[in-house]
Amino acid sequence: MPQSHLDALLELAAENEGLVTTRSAAEAGISRRTLAGMAERGRLERISRGVYRLVHSHRDSLSPYREAILWAQSHRGPRVALSHETALAVLGLTDANPATIQLTVPPHARLRRTAPARIVIHRAILDSSDVIEHEGLPVTSVPRTVLDLARSGNLRFAADAVVQARHEGFISEIESRRLTKELKNVRGA
Repeated sequence: MPQSHLDALLELAAENEGLVTTRSAAEAGISRRTLAGMAERGRLERISRGVYRLVHSHRDSLSPYREAILWAQSHRGPRVALSHETALAVLGLTDANPATIQLTVPPHARLRRTAPARIVIHRAILDSSDVIEHEGLPVTSVPRTVLDLARSGNLRFAADAVVQARHEGFISEIESRRLTKELKNVRGA
């Protein structure tokens, strides 16, 4: 691989904690064939379709979440956000360690491949106020997450999230009261 391709690949990987998508590589002039060749030679690890990791890059506790986001976006995919229990885990608002990574994508988004086994897809319209950035990751906001949990039938988890979010300063007392009232409305429905 020409040095300029290697430099471009290293730069792309540095922007995403060691991860590279086929799309971002193509935009930098690096072909899928070149990526596949690097994977065969052990320089890259194929994480999922369209997502590679530099073999010597450092993985941290947020790496699986970055991988899931990049998987969904790898081929001109939709804007996505970590959501539901996953959002609470990323924000540090739960001690639970969800077995799956939950993503919310637009209702009409076409993901051209089957989701990896650990990823659960939810479909909903997310307004700009519904998504925050946390450590470089798109995550549904606390109010949106609480309501998503309630609508999916997980009212107790949603109520606990309100208490924890208030305690950690993610939401105000007024927002806490509003969410508690909305949870009561969901419970009564």
